Amino acid sequence: MHEDRPTEEKPPGLSLGAVAGVPVYISRSWFLIALLITLAFLPAARSVAAQPAATLIALSFAIFLYVSVLVHELGHAITAKAFGLPVHSIVLHLLGGVTQLEREATRPGASFLIAAAGPLLSLVLAAAGMGALTFTDLPPVPELLLRALTLTNLTVGVFNLLPGLPLDGGFLVRAAVWKITGRDRTGTLAAAHAGRVLALLVLAGGLLLATRGTGGTDWIAVVWTAFLSSFMWIAATQSIRAERVRDRIPLLRARRLGRRAVAVTAATPLSQALADAAAARAGAMVVVDHDGRPTALVSERAVHAVPEHRRPWVSAGEVSRALSAVTTLPADLSGTELIDAVRDSGAAEHLLVEPGGEIYGVLSTRDLERVLAQT
Repeated sequence: MHEDRPTEEKPPGLSLGAVAGVPVYISRSWFLIALLITLAFLPAARSVAAQPAATLIALSFAIFLYVSVLVHELGHAITAKAFGLPVHSIVLHLLGGVTQLEREATRPGASFLIAAAGPLLSLVLAAAGMGALTFTDLPPVPELLLRALTLTNLTVGVFNLLPGLPLDGGFLVRAAVWKITGRDRTGTLAAAHAGRVLALLVLAGGLLLATRGTGGTDWIAVVWTAFLSSFMWIAATQSIRAERVRDRIPLLRARRLGRRAVAVTAATPLSQALADAAAARAGAMVVVDHDGRPTALVSERAVHAVPEHRRPWVSAGEVSRALSAVTTLPADLSGTELIDAVRDSGAAEHLLVEPGGEIYGVLSTRDLERVLAQT
């Protein structure tokens, strides 16, 4: 799978270095799935070796499986880089892996090839394994590992080609619909709705197989199927919501979101500043110098942290944050430019100024987030 880069900057897991210039991380959830894979493969390993060698063989299978997943993700990453798209990282996690791109492809053809590269490499690995098993005579341990890896790569390749987001097949559907309609939004919505249908089919099919066995209900399969289908449903739904947010972004206007502000000096008692703001029906306070020039913004969070009985003894300057170039924004900002400016500043409040430098108001990051969340 591949996706746009997430907004958080913290490392997504333990660093494994870089492969082909792409940082590779392993999520802490991988250790859980590695343990489960090792335990599940242990009976097969015992058929060809005694303990403790059987445990090492089972653990080797878990490691080789995720090496195969890494190859799958490198297919996405290298193809994306070939189209000039920067790749943020590859993360190996509980459900396999994900290649995080800094931005989307701008053409449906590039998007199609990036999505297809991963499953194609998995199928190539499966074909190579089949060839080796057919034309070589291997000892029991390598043969067991190669058979298992061939089957899992075949399964990964075929499953990822299923036509629904967040699977690679969903990105193929998205690119195809985008090409036909000329709108990437239409492609995303079609693939996301297909992904939700696919999640229900995976749930129904998995439960049917888990409950029709001769040995009774396979509860491990039931739990795994429910978990996988839930993940698919949630991811597809997030894609739909993301498109709704994108529809709303061009409508965002700093002027529409800005709060009326009242000017106070740094020495003004906080209680008096709040009274002035209430009288002016203002939702924010700007600290100005003796010439009326804005120097800081009173922090809403800091104000709430001051007990009411202490407010006459605390000045507005003590609960303010100095203005800077990134916290002073043009009042006519809108759309993605507004979102990027707010995100890059990292501040909770921003001063909005007119082209001539006059104060228009204050934009709270919380107000912007609230509007986006309403979608």
